[in-house]
Amino acid sequence: MKRMKRLAALLGCFLILIPLAATAEDGFSTSYTYTYDFWEDSQASPDAYRVATVIDSMTLGLDNLEGVRINKPQALYARGNLLYLCDTSNNRILEIERGKGNTFTVKRIIREMKGSAVNTFSQPYDVFADPEGNLYVADYGNQRVTKMDRDLNWIQDFVKPADATFDQKLNFLPRKIVVDVAGRVYALCQNVNKGLAKYEADGTFSGFIGANAVKISMAEYMWKRYFQTREQRAQTESFVPTEYENIYIDREGFIYATNIVFSEYDLKSDSAKPIRRLNSLGNDILIKNDRFPPIGDLWWIEQGSEGYGPSKFVDITVMDNDIYVALDRTRGRLFGYDSQGVMLWAFGTKGNVEGAFTGAVSIEHMGYDLLVLDQVENSVTLFQTTEYGQTIYDASEAYLRGEYDASADQWRSVLKMNANYPLAFRGIGRAVLRQNRYEEAMDYFKLAHDRANYGRAFKLYRKDWVEANIGWILGILAAVLIIPLVIGRIRRMKGEVVMHEQSRIRK
Repeated sequence: MKRMKRLAALLGCFLILIPLAATAEDGFSTSYTYTYDFWEDSQASPDAYRVATVIDSMTLGLDNLEGVRINKPQALYARGNLLYLCDTSNNRILEIERGKGNTFTVKRIIREMKGSAVNTFSQPYDVFADPEGNLYVADYGNQRVTKMDRDLNWIQDFVKPADATFDQKLNFLPRKIVVDVAGRVYALCQNVNKGLAKYEADGTFSGFIGANAVKISMAEYMWKRYFQTREQRAQTESFVPTEYENIYIDREGFIYATNIVFSEYDLKSDSAKPIRRLNSLGNDILIKNDRFPPIGDLWWIEQGSEGYGPSKFVDITVMDNDIYVALDRTRGRLFGYDSQGVMLWAFGTKGNVEGAFTGAVSIEHMGYDLLVLDQVENSVTLFQTTEYGQTIYDASEAYLRGEYDASADQWRSVLKMNANYPLAFRGIGRAVLRQNRYEEAMDYFKLAHDRANYGRAFKLYRKDWVEANIGWILGILAAVLIIPLVIGRIRRMKGEVVMHEQSRIRK
């Protein structure tokens, strides 16, 4: 009897574990990916991405090509099916071609160009490829941004500006670069806190844009201004803007910039602005329609050691659907946000196992695929969407195309995979709101705890209800106004009749 009970218990456990294993495999039950709910608690969710492959010196066959392995790379850039990797310590650029089945092969090893007085690179920190195939390299050690054509013929250099706005005592040390459709170059330079150095296509320096605003408290200013001696003021930190950490230019020509120097107490109030979207004037136009701005983790341990403290974004990439993904140095995580600044998912950790990072420094995308560069492991991890992640993208893009029925259906599919996903309720609400189904939209916004959109839907519902019922509303109003007048008139007429009769009787 006891043996039968044991067998029954084992069978019961087996039957329970089978669906759990299948669910984890399909990405429906995992603690690797998470989001935040209305109460700011982290909630485990299905994986939006899974590791597809890891690219390193061995998989690229660099031992057979040059015998020199990747060493402390600093940046990635993707254009079409080509991936450019700045192998900084080896003073070279790897041009890697992506083939079918997630295969990556080295197409060219770029060590030098033709026609330049200085034809080799020295610590290349970043690379950019334009649609014509021209390459721009932030040649840090040679103090220039150099441009060459697709055949590696030198075209021109962008060098230290001979301008009063640039401190001539400083070296020109470009770390990050982007180029717009007009060929204008924007360089993020070491030890320059005035923003991004902007060059016209012909190499003319045209100034700085997007400098970080200086924020000081009145107490700090008063103390430094009136209570410190000149010697003490000289020894204390100056009130100066901070440098950006990284930049990326989207398909519309707006520059996304990340900042890692801020007071952690300024994050939730949106004073820190760790992610900015800069227009041509250098103004931040990033949309933030969630309860909190895009700052990464909402909770952290306030300590200075590695792995603690707020998220600090060392790089960012922006997809064609305006969804952007920021790479966190603190805990090696990736945070995805939609065009409204709402967090879609977060995943990642630190470590030396597959899917974790030891020293992540750069992120890029190819379509929906994400590529993360680790400067310690000297490798690139390729992440691809799961069914869950792909459905989120499909729902967002269907809405942008105006296919609101399809968008709502996709969000309902998301809810089947993750019933605790507020963005799905919001997505359905936005879709049905566009179809003038205001009352239904209010129900979904209520489930999403989205007060702003609930208020918008309620106003439209109230307006629609009034227009639909205006006839009997006016009837009631008319009755309320006219009936008392009629009753009063009747009473007056009765009074006049009575008075007339009484006057006749007296006569």
